[in-house]
Amino acid sequence: MGLIGIIVGYGVATGMNSGSSFGEQAAAPTGQAQPSQPSQPSQPPSIDNVQPVDAKNDHIRGDANAQISIIEYSDFECPYCKRHNPTLDQLVEQYDGDVNVVFRHFPLSFHPNAQKAAEASECAAKQDGNDGFWGMHDLLYGQGLGMDKYEGYAEELGLDVAAFKSCLDSGETAAAIKADFDSGSQSGVNGTPGNIIYNNITKEAKLVSGAQPAANFSSVIDSLL
Repeated sequence: MGLIGIIVGYGVATGMNSGSSFGEQAAAPTGQAQPSQPSQPSQPPSIDNVQPVDAKNDHIRGDANAQISIIEYSDFECPYCKRHNPTLDQLVEQYDGDVNVVFRHFPLSFHPNAQKAAEASECAAKQDGNDGFWGMHDLLYGQGLGMDKYEGYAEELGLDVAAFKSCLDSGETAAAIKADFDSGSQSGVNGTPGNIIYNNITKEAKLVSGAQPAANFSSVIDSLL
């Protein structure tokens, strides 16, 4: 039986000395459909293993050419991730072109709706790219989860509902979600929201765990600019 934990800690994984960190810790996956951590990783988890931002494949909010990316490994059923979203939007606005947000999937195994919600967002992206993804992202956080809701969201976004349903029912986007999960695990992420502050020019990266206040992120961002 997987362990279920809620982390309430202080500071961030980068060694900051103040601020509180709230998030949910990954438990051992229990279902076949859930992403699993690599059983035999080629190298130990480290922030040095962060996967660079790829404008063609990543979901980016803000200026795609920003120097700094906040790579958020997130779970649509995580309440801390939902609470964290306004902070990320605030930072994108505050840094006015210097910072963007990159969403990567990290559905936790003890959240029964997280995997299919992630697939719903990817099925929307398959039809309407970045706009489709973020439109579905906002509906999932704003209006709730459940298989009875996703087709309605697709219709609201103007998607081809039949094609969306086929994509969601087939699980064809699950592999991409697992790839995100594995990349996060290899970078040292073990809960949500797991945030990697990444300089797209120097490739320097720092991990900020949990739903931290905006000031904590600004401190790290400023150190990388």
